[in-house]
Amino acid sequence: MNQSSTNRIRKIVIAGGGTAGWMSAAALSSMLRPDDVQIVLVESEEIGTVGVGEATIPDIISFNRMLGIDEAEFLKATNATFKLGIEFSDWGKLGDKYFHPFGNHGADMNGIDFHQYWLHTRQAGNTNSLEEYSMCAVAAKSMKFALPNDNPRSLLSQIGYAYHFDATAYALFLRNYAQKRGVIRIEGRIDQVLLNEQTENISALVMQNNERVEGDFFLDCTGFKSKLLGETLGVPFHDWSKWLPCNSAQAVPSERRGKLLPYTKSMAKTAGWQWRIPTQHRTGNGHIYSTDFMDDQQATDILMQGLDAPALSDPRTLRFTTGCRDKFWHKNCLAIGLASGFLEPLESTSIFLIQQGISRFISLYPSLTPAPKVVEEYNRLMTREFHQVRDFIILHYKATQRTDSEFWRYCKNMLIPDSLQHKMELFQCAGRVFRDDHELFSTSSWVAVMLGQNIYPETADPMLLGVPIQNIEQSLQSMQRAMQQTSLQMPTHAEFIKNYAGSSV
Repeated sequence: MNQSSTNRIRKIVIAGGGTAGWMSAAALSSMLRPDDVQIVLVESEEIGTVGVGEATIPDIISFNRMLGIDEAEFLKATNATFKLGIEFSDWGKLGDKYFHPFGNHGADMNGIDFHQYWLHTRQAGNTNSLEEYSMCAVAAKSMKFALPNDNPRSLLSQIGYAYHFDATAYALFLRNYAQKRGVIRIEGRIDQVLLNEQTENISALVMQNNERVEGDFFLDCTGFKSKLLGETLGVPFHDWSKWLPCNSAQAVPSERRGKLLPYTKSMAKTAGWQWRIPTQHRTGNGHIYSTDFMDDQQATDILMQGLDAPALSDPRTLRFTTGCRDKFWHKNCLAIGLASGFLEPLESTSIFLIQQGISRFISLYPSLTPAPKVVEEYNRLMTREFHQVRDFIILHYKATQRTDSEFWRYCKNMLIPDSLQHKMELFQCAGRVFRDDHELFSTSSWVAVMLGQNIYPETADPMLLGVPIQNIEQSLQSMQRAMQQTSLQMPTHAEFIKNYAGSSV
């Protein structure tokens, strides 16, 4: 990395384990030689992990590939299943249901987004939903799955997928990976964080047994406490509760019964929403809600009544505030995961934001005394990332017609960030979606949620007015038939996992 020996980081200390800590340790140990940089992770078995991030988005595939992880081995170790998208129920109106797929809708033609063709035929009487032209959505409804291929003429090339898995098992899987590559694990609780009086950098962690763990650079993976970046270095937190009012979650595993779903379920409730995440050995369930509109007992009752099989334990409760730190990197400390901020898992972005924090750090890997511009660029990129994801999640709450509870009336009428307001108004005019540079969510994602929650444009793209409607309808009908035929030939989700990973599900 072209650094002189006197200005090189020699020791990185990761405070906290869990998904954030061990993803960081695994990634860094895959890039750095233990002879050059010592990596130490400090964690306590007594401190539980949040463990609600069991659903992911497709970016995790590239993270696992970067580490050289065999997919079938990963599936077995983490009891993972495949995920083609998310089914949303009761978000726009009670009784509504729509699917947010990972793959695209149809195929863009002549430089015009596919949904514009669909809008054009809808105005002419087409009653088929947009998701009937999504290979992911069609397969998901039939409980089918197949890996994508590289043949652009094949509809399987349109498959996008991620995973559902046991987050605790994933952390353990990465722990084994990292320790094989020289990462040193220290068991114990952090009692104190020491600062260098001259530089105000972190110099060491002091454990409860008085052991000192010194380092050159520190990653804060201590969860909501943000013990290093927040508590010790005093980096402030930006509260986004006015846009994302949910502040509590209750989680409980249940038995897995019935067909194995290749998608996550998100079911809107009276003052929040409930998730259902199928893994090989159990189903993960949770209820995200706002204590300003509902008490804990009501939330528990809704959660337990919404299970599709007997619970395997009592629900556990956690509190949170949505938002992020003013800076993600300050002095010689960088926060990853919940220590940097929290956006509820509505679109399964928690692990993605961990991954982004790590990959940005690797791409801007510093010297012992990092250039201010490097730190500034990291903070700019991560702030942008959090804001973009924030807006997409707020959209689900704002774009509702529900008035059956005080919570939904608040969401429907709340003021939203100008950046989101602009996107919604632009779409309402003529179905336009313009994304900011390197934005996570695709045009198809924005379209799926806005149309799924009944935001219909006033007109379709005027450029299609000269195209014979019969030609467009024939193309869409052909596409729909081809997707149905392709789905019929795919194995069931459970069959695929059994043949691919040798797992009995």
